This record gives sequence, C-alpha cells and structure tokens, in this order.
Amino acid sequence: MALIWEHLSTTPKLRVPLFALILFLVVSLGDARLHRTRSVTPSREETVETYNRYYNYVELTDILQSLAQKYPQIAKLSSIGRSVDGRELWVMRITKDPNIEAPGKPKFKYVGNMHGDETVSRQVLVYLVEYLLAEYGEEPRITELVDTTDIYIMPSMNPDGFEKSIEGDCNGDNEGRNNARNKDLNRSFPDQFDGTSVSPDSIPEVMAVIRWIKEKKFVLSGNLHGGTVVASYPFDDSASHQQQGHYSPSEDDSLFRHLALVYSQRHPIMKTGQPNCPDAMDETFKDGITNGAQWYDVPGGMQDYNYLYGNCLEITVELSCCKYPPASELHKEWNLNRESLLAYIEKVHIGVRGYVKEAISGAALSNANIVVVGIRHNLTTGNYGDYYRLLLPGTYNITAVAPGYTSVTVYSVHVMEGKATEVNFTLAPVVNEAAGGTTVTTYSVPSTSDTNISTTTAISSNSTHTQVTPSEGNKDSPSVLPPEPQPIQPQEFRHHNYADMELFLRKYSSEFPSITHLYSAGRSVEDRELYVMVISDNPNVHEHGEPEFKYIANMHGNEVVGRELLLNLIEYLCRNYGTDTEVTKLVNNTRIHIMPSMNPDGYEVATEGDVKGYKGRNNSNNFDLNRNFPDQFSTITEPRQPETIAVMNWLKSIPFVLSANLHGGSLVVNYPYDDDKKGTTEYSLSPDDKVFQQVSRAYSQENPLMHNGHPCDDLYPGEYFEDGITNGANWYNVPGGMQDWNYLNTNCFEVTIELGCVKYPMAKNLPRYWEQNRRGLLQFMHQVHRGVKGTVSDIRDGTGIPNATISVQEIDHNVTTARAGDYWRLLTPGTYSITATAHGYKPLSTYATVSKDGVEVVDFRLKRVHSDPNGQSLEGPQPTQNPSEKEFQSLIKDLSLGQGLEQLVRNTPTENTFRYRRYKELSGVVRGLTLNFPQITSLRSLGQSVEFRTIWALEISNKPGEAEPSEPKIRFVAGIHGNAPVGTELLLEFAAFLCINYGKNPAITRLINETRIVIVPSINPDGREQAVEKQCTSTQGLSNAHGKDLDTDFFGNASQRVVEAQPETRAMMDMIVDKSYTLSVALDGGSLVATYPYDKPVQSVENEGTLKYLASVYANNHPKMHLGDTGCSNNGQMGNIPDGVMRAAERQSHMGSMKDFSMDFGHCPEITVYTGCCLFPPVEQLATLWAENKKPLLSMLVEVHKGVRGLVRDKSGKPVVGAIIVLNGGVRVYTTEGGYFHALLAPGNHNIEAVADGYQQQRQEVVISSYEAASSIIIEFDMDNSIFGLPREFVVASAAASMTALVVTACIIWCVCAAKSNRQKDGFHRLRQHRDDYEDEIRLTSMGSKKSLLAHEFQDESESDEETLYANKI
Repeated sequence: MALIWEHLSTTPKLRVPLFALILFLVVSLGDARLHRTRSVTPSREETVETYNRYYNYVELTDILQSLAQKYPQIAKLSSIGRSVDGRELWVMRITKDPNIEAPGKPKFKYVGNMHGDETVSRQVLVYLVEYLLAEYGEEPRITELVDTTDIYIMPSMNPDGFEKSIEGDCNGDNEGRNNARNKDLNRSFPDQFDGTSVSPDSIPEVMAVIRWIKEKKFVLSGNLHGGTVVASYPFDDSASHQQQGHYSPSEDDSLFRHLALVYSQRHPIMKTGQPNCPDAMDETFKDGITNGAQWYDVPGGMQDYNYLYGNCLEITVELSCCKYPPASELHKEWNLNRESLLAYIEKVHIGVRGYVKEAISGAALSNANIVVVGIRHNLTTGNYGDYYRLLLPGTYNITAVAPGYTSVTVYSVHVMEGKATEVNFTLAPVVNEAAGGTTVTTYSVPSTSDTNISTTTAISSNSTHTQVTPSEGNKDSPSVLPPEPQPIQPQEFRHHNYADMELFLRKYSSEFPSITHLYSAGRSVEDRELYVMVISDNPNVHEHGEPEFKYIANMHGNEVVGRELLLNLIEYLCRNYGTDTEVTKLVNNTRIHIMPSMNPDGYEVATEGDVKGYKGRNNSNNFDLNRNFPDQFSTITEPRQPETIAVMNWLKSIPFVLSANLHGGSLVVNYPYDDDKKGTTEYSLSPDDKVFQQVSRAYSQENPLMHNGHPCDDLYPGEYFEDGITNGANWYNVPGGMQDWNYLNTNCFEVTIELGCVKYPMAKNLPRYWEQNRRGLLQFMHQVHRGVKGTVSDIRDGTGIPNATISVQEIDHNVTTARAGDYWRLLTPGTYSITATAHGYKPLSTYATVSKDGVEVVDFRLKRVHSDPNGQSLEGPQPTQNPSEKEFQSLIKDLSLGQGLEQLVRNTPTENTFRYRRYKELSGVVRGLTLNFPQITSLRSLGQSVEFRTIWALEISNKPGEAEPSEPKIRFVAGIHGNAPVGTELLLEFAAFLCINYGKNPAITRLINETRIVIVPSINPDGREQAVEKQCTSTQGLSNAHGKDLDTDFFGNASQRVVEAQPETRAMMDMIVDKSYTLSVALDGGSLVATYPYDKPVQSVENEGTLKYLASVYANNHPKMHLGDTGCSNNGQMGNIPDGVMRAAERQSHMGSMKDFSMDFGHCPEITVYTGCCLFPPVEQLATLWAENKKPLLSMLVEVHKGVRGLVRDKSGKPVVGAIIVLNGGVRVYTTEGGYFHALLAPGNHNIEAVADGYQQQRQEVVISSYEAASSIIIEFDMDNSIFGLPREFVVASAAASMTALVVTACIIWCVCAAKSNRQKDGFHRLRQHRDDYEDEIRLTSMGSKKSLLAHEFQDESESDEETLYANKI
C-alpha cells in the first residue's frame, strides 16, 4: 500500500484527482461514522439514562420494547405470563442470535422486584439490560459474555405490587410487597418440607415462573431483593422450621458459598458484612453472605425451588437497606452493583459441561442424569443433550445415566479455575445381557490444544469395550448418518391355536432372552396357561421409575384379531430392538406385558369366519369373562371364574399404569365407565374422563378407519363414534367389566379397543389388520409416559415410601406408590396441585405443569410426624438399636413389600404327602417334631378332652419353654370344630415347614429366633374322631363328646355361665388368660373369609380398624379370599364380601366364642380364618389348600412384629410390671415381666396412655406403618405427686397453713379460758358435796348406753323391727 501511495504521489496529473478522492473518502468515512453515531444517538436519546427516576409499568414496557427493536441481533423481548391484574411479566433475552434455540450456551437469569415494594432491583436490572446492549461490540468482556451466554433478565416479577408501592417507604409499611391477591410470591413456591397450600389461581406470577424454570433449564440465577445488604444462599428453610440460627446446608453448600462470595466481594458495602441498616444496626454477616435458614426461615422460597426442581443454582441478593429509596439513590446503587452483576453472570461458565448422545444414531439424549460422585444432587440434560454442571476446582468422577442405556463414568475429571472442562458422553442402548447393568468407565484425558479446557468423550458400546478420544474441532458433532433403516415387519400371518401360540412365545423368549421373559398369570378352566410375555431391557424385575404397561387380548374367545396382533407386536418389538429408535426407546423405558389370550379355552371352540356370533365367546364354564369382575354399581352373582381370579391377582401384584383390552365386533376405543347406577345407556363419567379421552384418541387417530367414526356400515349402519372413541356406558351398559375394575381397584387406566367389525376374520385378512393397527399399538404405549411421575421418599434417609397416596386436586381418583416409592399418574396437559400422603408422614403438596409431550418428574420428600430433622421422636427417651435389630427390621420390611413374602414361599418348598391324621397319628407327629428338632420345640399338654385325649400345644422358638417377654408371642389354633379338620392339617404342615427350614432359610430362621410361636392343632380331638371325610356340610363331629359346640362355651363371668365349662374349653381358657399373647389365629372351615371380633352382637367394636386390618392381612395374602367371592353354594354364602373380610357377628352371631374370650380376658386380638367352603374336603385337596394358606400363615408371623412395642420403667430404670397401656382411649394391654408390652395397631397415628398406681399418667403418640417393624418406645414414669388430684406441694402447703391456724386458735382459746378459770374456782367447792350423787347417776346412764351399743353391734339383718326395739330397751 505504501508503494502504491508513493507512485501515485509522484504523478502530477493524478495529484489533484487523488486529493479530491482522498477528501471524498475522508468526508464519506466521517459522514458514515457520523451517521453511525446518529443512528445510535436518537435511540440513546430515547432511552437516555438519568438514573434518577423509577419507571412505572407503562414506561418500563416502552423502554424494553424500544431496546428490543434497536438491538434485534442480540435482544428479544417476550412475556412469560401475566400478573393478577393482567400486566405482562417481561423478560429480555440477551444473546447472539436470540431468535434461535441452539445448544452450547448455558442459560442464566436475573429476576427482580419479586416483592413489589423492593424496587432497587427493578431499576438496576433495566440498567443492566441497557449496559449489555450498548457495550456489546464495544467492550470485549461484554461481547464475549453475550456471545457465549444465554442471558434472561426479568426486571419485575410483581408489577402489580410495584404500582401500589410508595417511593421513600424504606420499611415496607405500605401495601406493595405481595401480589394483587395479597400473596407473598417468595412464600408461594412448592417447598421441600411443607409443599404448598396456595391456590394456583392466586399466584399466576409464581406459576408462570415455575413453567419458565422447567422449560428453560437455567444453570445459574440471581433473585434480587431489598431490605438489607447481603447475599443469601440455600437452603432457605429446614425441616424443623426453626425461626433463626439453624444452618440448613444443601448438597452444593461450598459451591453456593463461593457464588455468594463472588457477588458480595465485588460490592463495596456488602463485602464488609456490616450493612448498618437503621432498623438493624447490630446485624452483621460474615463476608457479606449468609445461609438463608440461618438468617431466618423462609418456606416456599424461589431459590430453593430452583435448586431442587429446576436444574438451576440460585442465590438471593439483598441490594439496599431501604426497600424503596428515593430515586436520587439509584445511580449510586447501579455503581455499587454493576461489577457484582457481571462477575456473577460469568460464573455460569465454571465446572463441567458437555453433551450426552445416543450411540446408534448420534441423537441427543435429553433428561439423562449427570451424577457427580460425592454430591447427592443430580441434574439432567437439556433438549439437545447438553448439560452444565457448576463445580469448584478439583477432581471429580462423573457419570451419565439414562434409562435403557449403559451408564458411563468418567474418572478423575480435573476442574480448574476459569472455563469449564468439557466431558461428552455417548451411551449405547442395553441390547444383550452382557451389556445389561454394565457401567462403562473411562478416565479424563486433557486436550493439548487448550490448557484451560479439557475435553473428554466417553463412549459406551454394546460390549464392555470403552473408547476415549480427545475432542478435536467439530469431531464431536455427529457425521452425516445414512438414512435410518425401515423397521422389520412381521413376515408370517396366520391364526395360532393354543399349541402354536405356546411354541411361538417360547421361541421368541428363547431367541431374545435379554429383553423377554415368559411367565403364566394363571390357568384357564381347562388348565391352559394364561401366558404373558414381558418385553423390556430388564424384563425380570420392576425397575424404579419405569412404568408397567400391558395389553390383553382374546378375552372373548371368538374375538381373535387382538390375539394375532399381539403376537405380531411381540415379533415386531423383538426384531427391531436396537436398530429402530422408536422401538428401542419404548423397550428401554417401559416394561411391556403382553397377554395374547385371556380365554384360550374359548378360542379352541371358535370357528374362523365368524362375523358376529357367540360360539367360543365365553369360557369353558360358559361365563362371559367381561361380565365377571366385581362391579361398583351392580352385584355380580355369577361365580368368579379361574381366568378372572388369575387376572385380578396378576393386576394386584404389578403396579400397572396403562392398559388396553383388545376385542372385536366394532371399530372404536371404549373408555370407562362401562355402566352406571341406573343401568341405562347414558354417559357415565369417571374422574379421569379427560385422560381417558386423550389416550383413546392417541390410538384412534393412528387407525386410518377408526377415527372416521363410522365403523361397520354394513352391520350397524346407524352407529357413529366421534373421533372413533366412546364412553362405555354411553354405547351400552356392561356391568362386571374388566376396564372399570382396573381403574377402581388398581393404579391402572384401561380402555377397551374394538379392532374390527368381524370377530374371527379369515387368515388372509390378517396383514391388513396389522397395517391398520401397528401405529396405534405403538402410539398407545407412548401414552404411559404422559402426566407426572416421581418418587415419594423419607427425608431422613431417602428410602422410598411404598403405598403412599398421590392425589390431584379436583380429581377424585388417587394412585399409590410402588414398593420402592415410585409412582406414575397419567394427566392431560395443564397445571395441577399434587399432594403426597403416607401413614406417619406429614402431607406435602406441590404444583406440576404437564406438557403435551413427555412426563413431568415430581419427587416428594416426606417428613415423619412428630420427628426432628433426623427423624427421632421429640418425646421421651429413645431406645438404642444394635445392628442386629436394624437387620431384622429390614427383613420385616422386605417381607412386607412387593414380592418379598412370595419369594420366601417360592424359596422354601417342602416335600410333603398330605393325609388326614386321627388323634393317635397327630400325637405322633407333634412328638416327632420335638424329638427331631429339640433345640427349637417344646411340647406340653393343656389338658384333656372329655374322652381323655390330650390337647397338645407345641411351642417353636429358639429358646422353647423359656420366658422371653421382649419377644412377641403368637398363637395358632385349629380344630375347635371336629368336622372341619383342614386347619389341623395345615397347622401340622406349618409346624413341620418351620422346623425343617430352620437353619436353612435365613428369613425363617430369623423369624423363629425373634418370635414365640405356639401351635394348638386340635382343640376338639373327640369331635375329630367322629367326623367323616368328604362331608362338606355335615355337623357330625362339630361338637365335643358331650354334644357341646365349644365355640359357644367360652364365658369369663360366672353370672353368664349356666353349666360348668367343658374340659377342652377350660384348657384353652387357662392358656388364653396368660395374657402374654400378641396375636391369635384360629383356623376353621365351611366358608372362604377371614373374620374379626366380635361374635357376640355388639353395636360398636373398640379398635375395629386394627382388628379388620389384621384379618385383611391374611385375606390379602390368600390368592382367592381377598377377591371377596366366597362361592360357597353349600351354605348359602354366595356373593361378594368386600376384601374377603367381615365382622364375625355379621357371618353368624353367637355368644361364648373363643375369639371374644381372647379379646375380653386375654387382651389378645384373634381372627378366625375359614379356609374353604367344604368342611371336610377330599384329601386330594389338601395340597392345594396348603399352597393357598402357606403365604397367609407366614404373613401372620411377619405381622406380629409390627404395631408398637416398648418398655415401661420409672426414672431409676426399674421396670414397671402390670402397667396398663391404653390404646386410643379404649383397648388395654398390660406390661409383662421386665416391663415389656406389645400391641398390634392398624397403620396410622395412634395415642398411647400408660397408667400405673403411684405414677403419673404418661401419653405418647405413635405412627404405625404397614410395612415396618414395630415402633419401639420407652415410657418413663414419674412418681405421682398428686393428693386428691391436686399437686402435692399445694396440699402440703395448705395443710401446714391449716395446722398453723389451728394452733393459733387453740392458744387464743386457752388464754381466754385461763382468765375465766380464776373467777370460777370459788364455786367448785360447792359441787363436791353432791359428787357421790352425780357419780351414781352417771354410772347408771353409762351402763344403759353400753347395752344399746352391744345390741346394735350384733344385730342381724334378718331381725325384725320389734326385736330391735326390744334390744334397745334392755
């Protein structure tokens, strides 16, 4: 350029034109610069900042809109919602290309003016917006910040409150802090300890911010307030809600302290820690920061919500002592805070960042968990698989976890000061068992290109091989992949009979063992298996957080399309797993259960080509299975069928979320309710009608014919269903249907899908059915991932809480949590108030916004009732636990939840040959047990029967015969009616089962070691000798040898007894009044039900809830009893008994029963279990009866360890024996040797009172769980210091005062009398001369009086009035 200039300058002809050209360029450039300046200056003039006035809502709106128009390349203004009064909640987004959503930039936000009268933040954030926009391109620091950060600034979250506030109000004395509905927005967010009780309608500002937080997944945030000068960090409250002084740390406490210091140390006043606010001159904050709860407790605060529910770390910054200072202070406030505001934004770039991608397609994995070892706070990836995990400098092990994918852990990730370390993850789906459950590990390898940024890409594959490569340029970006292959379609279409279907299922189970599991839910009438195929990445177990889904088909045997479609679906899912993205995602994230045929017997008799017939519709007993389920409106009188019972038990055992029942005969999706009270054809609305419509349309809209609504013009020309869906009862009434039973009795939402007009089409048409329904079948499965899901856990230790209730406000239908505390609740898009409740815990509520796509995760951490943050009772001394006790408590919990007890039953098979044993053989069996297992058995005689047969009692314990008052004692009895000997045989087998498994099975061994088990196999051996096998209704043998029904002979009061007790009764009564038993279970026959006290007719039963609960525990563990269908035609007990449990008097009321005596005189609850309809069934049925009752009997051994147990002692530690423990003001139990007591109680809260002579009455409240071992408490008595019900000190003081008064009074009287006596002395000598006369008279009088007293002393009550008068005259 210099050479060119030299050449031109030496050419005279060119000098003048050149000068002119240069002058033109200079002027042009100067003009351009001037124009550029002018193009900016007018806008700056429009928004010229004077820093000396507040902007009201209109002015704020104008300024923000103007700025967005002037800087469109880096600014975008939007509203996230409206306030109560309809004002927009403006947010300015500042970043490069603000109209584009792209990964790579962490999201940051500032929120101001949350409290309307705290106004400095509102103005400071406007100044920040102006500063960032004006300095972009001018100042490198600002340019880099805007280019690399997605910044969101909300100057005012509470515009309504601001409009009411008054300038100069420093203390918030005027209205304006709260919103227009007078709600404090910083107390209205869902709280981790208390949930929320604020109506969403009253806090639209909070609801808008919650949606915004959930949508954007911010990384870092600041909430600006006023009232002092300090930076506050989480947590803002604690479980105890101590008002001040309680430090409540988060998992990222050190990081939060660092972030708060970043702000405070750049603020000239804040960093001193001495705000010197006029209203709190003594208030100081070390380094200008404070833990929120340590300062003061703030439940429902926004910063905690961000951290717990929004992926975002937020601090709260108080900017000024005066909440609404004069506008003249604003420029000073901006200068004080500018550097802090910028430095804090820059901290969004520290720690670790990266992407999580899917190995097969390279697609981003959103909502994958990023786990940092040692910090129990995870975050999830965004829509592009990107994540930003703020961390302090150090070395960390980081894991990426996504359901259905092999987890990847990167070890030794070095985080340094400054920019974040980049760590990328590539996760491979779990396809085979070799990869299943594998965590791929790798080590961080720093890139050599930049010393400040280390980049690691961790890749997992289907094998355990790991590849680690440093990032270079854009190599992390996925290369252009070939088009995704089309899914493999089923190749073979035919009708499968039972044998063919069975082979098909076994084939695919064998071919795809890593994602399939074949099992049977039960058997049909003709003994065909009801097969179920599970397809999932971990098919054998329920995975925490993964929903259970099911398809059922062929319920009507002649409706076969569903059967074939489900076989096609099995093939489709298996063959496309790992190659098709949709199938892989479904299988990885869902546990899919497929039952191709619920009625295999009916199918076998149906005929191909049947259009609308009935042949094969019903089961082999000719009952319609879809009219055979218990119904909410009608009583189903038909006997419950084996297929129905099997499916009901199946549904009770697995936490299904969504289901479809595939039928044929029309083309429509039918949803609950299927019937109504009137039994007429009209719409029968369920509480979840909107959800049912949503999932129904998801299917119908994918079927090219169904959604048109005209299914079968040829067969039913007038039939029309809008959108191809219908309410069941609005179509026609179906009492006893399966879909309604699912909804009302389980967590499962089920619809019925009619797949075609022809019930049994020709095989050649099957490909067409597959093509029409393939998309619908897949889309319907996706619906299980809609709504909300999460975990309900104990805040103390994070363990899941089973059977917790999840309720949604204004929807009268609850769901419950599974064994590990996880739950799923289908909902339509919208905002809901959701509450979690559980026995023994405080309810917790929160808000959730459900989007149209995906599921919202809402976790609950519940706090126990009457406990401190560590979970300990606040009342009285606490018992200590040794590791062995904790281990046993864990065993009780495991056996009480899920499949724990079922697995114990399966793991303890016994070889047995069942037969009925008469008295002689029975005696040999119990003696044999004591001879073979002497270390754990003890045999004693309770007495003898009328015919001198011994009534045996067998104790099974690790210390038989020894008193162990701290252990619960359970009694099993049978044979009170000799004509019902099933119970006797069951108890003999139960005794043998326990003895044989002792020392072999750890659970059985521990139960025996911790329990005193007493078994009385036959109370009435004489009656048993008279009974006859195969007599289901005969009374022969019912009574004892005297013809007495022993269950009417138990009377505790002599006034109630007419004749002497039978010897069998006396033997049992002596045993019962021992009062050492915790629970008694009596086995009888002639019905299928569990009954609880009383047998006698009483209007009310104390503690009925507990008694009913104990009976229900037995019934619920019985495969048939809990269904409530006795099916006992032989005794007229047909129909439904809810849950298979009833009060004994409702079955057959009578006096003198053993269970009533046990309650009243033994203080022990007793339930009577009727094991079957036939009193004396054929011996061949004993094996089945044992299989049915083995689990319930074991459940009683588990249940006896629940409730409440404890020790009563005085202050010196001496046990108090015989103290009365009053439960809920009614039922009483007594402390035994050592001061121990144990009482069974239903789950819930209960009041306990302890009473003993000479001690003050004590009260405690206990919380009982359905799955935890007994709550252990210690009750310490103080000496009773009351006299006549008054405090001893008061009585003693009163007595002393009274005695003093008496002494003083006596002294006064004595003095007065002494003074008088001197005057009267001279008169006494006159009396002496008459002394003898007086003495004679007195002697005669006294003799008469003695005779009178003597007469009265020995007077008999039978003496007549005349005799008494005569005696008095003597």
